[in-house]
Amino acid sequence: MSPLRLVIAVLLLSISCKQVSLVLADIGTATSYDPPYAPTKCNGNRADQFPPGNLFVQVSEVLWDNGAACGRRYRLRCLSGSNKPCKGGTVDVRVVDFCSRRPCPSTIVMSNDAFDAVSRSPDAKINIEFIQI
Repeated sequence: MSPLRLVIAVLLLSISCKQVSLVLADIGTATSYDPPYAPTKCNGNRADQFPPGNLFVQVSEVLWDNGAACGRRYRLRCLSGSNKPCKGGTVDVRVVDFCSRRPCPSTIVMSNDAFDAVSRSPDAKINIEFIQI
């Protein structure tokens, strides 16, 4: 195989893999929540459980997995919502808690800083695409 064909094959494979990863994403909803953020179901009052930039979330029962969700990381993107709230781009977040409201208002409940990274409207309920990373 010529070097040019090899390069083309690698590029096509790379593009295919990126498209496949998009197919594996889940669809859900997200809202935001206000402080105080501690104590959490994952690590109580430990301050070191919160990642830099306060990019963390609570998850609903769908993702909680009897506490196995603690520490999981997700990459999420706003898809839509009322009054075009999406900023574009993605945000990486860490699970620190189980949704504190019953019933939970969304699949993922984001800290204000995490929500602000993807939405212009702090009180919106948005549709999201998310994948575990």
